Amino acid sequence: MDRQTANAIAELDLLAVLLDSRWRLPGTPIRFGLDALVGLVPVLGDAATGLVSAYIVLRARKCGAGNLLVARMLGNVLFDTVVGSVPILGSIFDVYYKANNRNIRLLRRHLIRKVARNSQTVIRHR
Repeated sequence: MDRQTANAIAELDLLAVLLDSRWRLPGTPIRFGLDALVGLVPVLGDAATGLVSAYIVLRARKCGAGNLLVARMLGNVLFDTVVGSVPILGSIFDVYYKANNRNIRLLRRHLIRKVARNSQTVIRHR
Protein backbone atom coordinates (compact mmCIF):
# COMPACT_ATOMS: atom_id res chain seq x y z
CA MET A 1 0.00 0.00 0.00
CA ASP A 2 1.45 3.40 -0.93
CA ARG A 3 1.75 6.36 1.42
CA GLN A 4 -1.11 8.29 -0.22
CA THR A 5 -3.53 5.37 0.23
CA ALA A 6 -2.41 4.85 3.83
CA ASN A 7 -3.02 8.54 4.58
CA ALA A 8 -6.45 8.43 2.94
CA ILE A 9 -7.43 5.37 5.00
CA ALA A 10 -6.22 7.07 8.19
CA GLU A 11 -8.41 10.10 7.36
CA LEU A 12 -11.40 7.87 6.58
CA ASP A 13 -10.84 5.98 9.82
CA LEU A 14 -10.94 9.24 11.82
CA LEU A 15 -14.16 10.23 10.07
CA ALA A 16 -15.71 6.80 10.73
CA VAL A 17 -14.79 7.00 14.42
CA LEU A 18 -16.30 10.49 14.66
CA LEU A 19 -19.52 9.21 13.12
CA ASP A 20 -19.78 5.89 14.97
CA SER A 21 -17.71 5.64 18.13
CA ARG A 22 -16.18 8.94 19.25
CA TRP A 23 -17.66 9.00 22.76
CA ARG A 24 -18.36 6.40 25.45
CA LEU A 25 -21.35 6.26 27.75
CA PRO A 26 -19.82 6.64 31.23
CA GLY A 27 -19.53 3.40 33.15
CA THR A 28 -20.28 1.25 30.09
CA PRO A 29 -18.37 -0.11 27.08
CA ILE A 30 -21.01 1.46 24.79
CA ARG A 31 -19.57 3.90 22.26
CA PHE A 32 -21.46 6.29 20.00
CA GLY A 33 -20.77 9.06 17.54
CA LEU A 34 -22.34 11.86 15.56
CA ASP A 35 -24.46 9.42 13.54
CA ALA A 36 -26.53 8.55 16.61
CA LEU A 37 -26.72 12.16 17.80
CA VAL A 38 -27.46 13.86 14.48
CA GLY A 39 -29.90 11.05 13.69
CA LEU A 40 -32.16 12.41 16.42
CA VAL A 41 -33.06 15.23 14.00
CA PRO A 42 -35.85 13.75 11.87
CA VAL A 43 -35.06 13.16 8.18
CA LEU A 44 -32.26 15.72 7.85
CA GLY A 45 -30.00 14.11 10.43
CA ASP A 46 -29.98 10.69 8.80
CA ALA A 47 -29.76 12.18 5.33
CA ALA A 48 -26.70 14.22 6.35
CA THR A 49 -24.87 11.31 7.96
CA GLY A 50 -25.87 9.08 5.03
CA LEU A 51 -24.16 11.51 2.65
CA VAL A 52 -20.99 11.55 4.77
CA SER A 53 -21.07 7.74 4.85
CA ALA A 54 -21.44 7.67 1.05
CA TYR A 55 -18.41 9.98 0.82
CA ILE A 56 -16.40 7.42 2.80
CA VAL A 57 -17.41 4.74 0.28
CA LEU A 58 -16.45 6.96 -2.68
CA ARG A 59 -13.04 7.61 -1.14
CA ALA A 60 -12.68 3.87 -0.48
CA ARG A 61 -13.24 3.31 -4.20
CA LYS A 62 -10.36 5.67 -4.97
CA CYS A 63 -8.21 3.69 -2.51
CA GLY A 64 -8.73 0.50 -4.49
CA ALA A 65 -12.01 -1.00 -3.32
CA GLY A 66 -13.51 -3.17 -6.06
CA ASN A 67 -17.09 -3.23 -7.29
CA LEU A 68 -18.21 -6.01 -4.96
CA LEU A 69 -16.72 -4.33 -1.91
CA VAL A 70 -18.20 -0.95 -2.86
CA ALA A 71 -21.62 -2.61 -3.27
CA ARG A 72 -21.32 -4.21 0.16
CA MET A 73 -20.24 -0.93 1.74
CA LEU A 74 -23.12 0.94 0.07
CA GLY A 75 -25.46 -1.76 1.37
CA ASN A 76 -24.19 -1.09 4.90
CA VAL A 77 -24.75 2.65 4.42
CA LEU A 78 -28.23 2.16 2.96
CA PHE A 79 -29.24 -0.24 5.75
CA ASP A 80 -27.88 2.15 8.39
CA THR A 81 -29.63 5.14 6.82
CA VAL A 82 -33.01 3.44 6.39
CA VAL A 83 -33.17 1.75 9.80
CA GLY A 84 -31.49 4.73 11.46
CA SER A 85 -34.25 7.03 10.18
CA VAL A 86 -36.80 5.45 12.55
CA PRO A 87 -37.29 8.05 15.30
CA ILE A 88 -35.44 7.28 18.56
CA LEU A 89 -35.09 3.55 17.85
CA GLY A 90 -32.98 4.44 14.80
CA SER A 91 -30.46 6.28 16.95
CA ILE A 92 -30.27 3.30 19.30
CA PHE A 93 -29.67 1.12 16.23
CA ASP A 94 -26.88 3.51 15.10
CA VAL A 95 -25.11 3.04 18.44
CA TYR A 96 -24.84 -0.70 17.79
CA TYR A 97 -24.60 -1.13 14.00
CA LYS A 98 -21.74 1.31 13.27
CA ALA A 99 -21.82 1.07 9.45
CA ASN A 100 -18.83 3.37 8.97
CA ASN A 101 -16.53 1.44 11.30
CA ARG A 102 -17.68 -1.76 9.53
CA ASN A 103 -16.85 -0.27 6.15
CA ILE A 104 -13.37 0.82 7.21
CA ARG A 105 -12.69 -2.69 8.55
CA LEU A 106 -13.87 -4.16 5.23
CA LEU A 107 -11.63 -1.77 3.29
CA ARG A 108 -8.57 -2.53 5.43
CA ARG A 109 -9.14 -6.28 5.11
CA HIS A 110 -9.51 -5.94 1.33
CA LEU A 111 -6.32 -3.91 0.96
CA ILE A 112 -4.33 -6.26 3.20
CA ARG A 113 -5.43 -9.22 1.06
CA LYS A 114 -4.60 -7.28 -2.10
CA VAL A 115 -1.09 -6.52 -0.84
CA ALA A 116 -0.63 -10.18 0.17
CA ARG A 117 -1.76 -11.37 -3.29
CA ASN A 118 0.60 -8.93 -4.99
CA SER A 119 3.47 -10.05 -2.76
CA GLN A 120 2.83 -13.69 -3.65
CA THR A 121 2.75 -12.82 -7.34
CA VAL A 122 6.12 -11.06 -7.08
CA ILE A 123 7.63 -14.03 -5.22
CA ARG A 124 6.34 -16.48 -7.84
CA HIS A 125 7.85 -14.46 -10.70
CA ARG A 126 11.34 -14.48 -9.21
